[in-house]
Amino acid sequence: MNSEQGGPLDRVTAAEYASWFRALADATRVQIVSLLARRGEPMTVGAITAELDVGQSTVSEHLKVLAGVRFVLAERRGTAAYYRVNGACVDCFPSAADIVMGRPVPAAPSCRPSRDQEVSRA
Repeated sequence: MNSEQGGPLDRVTAAEYASWFRALADATRVQIVSLLARRGEPMTVGAITAELDVGQSTVSEHLKVLAGVRFVLAERRGTAAYYRVNGACVDCFPSAADIVMGRPVPAAPSCRPSRDQEVSRA
């Protein structure tokens, strides 16, 4: 039975959404996403570290998790990596929560997970 008929989400969709929720289940990762979103421009690991009360290796590990679910994208410039929020993926997150809770999806049906979407890894 599928979710449109009152049944559970399909397993692939549920697994994708669970990975999104897991990625944001850490206060430091939420801070990183918030910082990048509020700055509105790519930042290096060093610049992010300077804003948070954690070490550079910790920030790097958190960025790896966030990039793994495509909440952030990395762009290489010389020897540095610049991280930015993936607007397409972050825009879908509230819709994912609505879908999980069985609420009507607010206007963004393209937010169902797909490896072919433009929210791919950098």
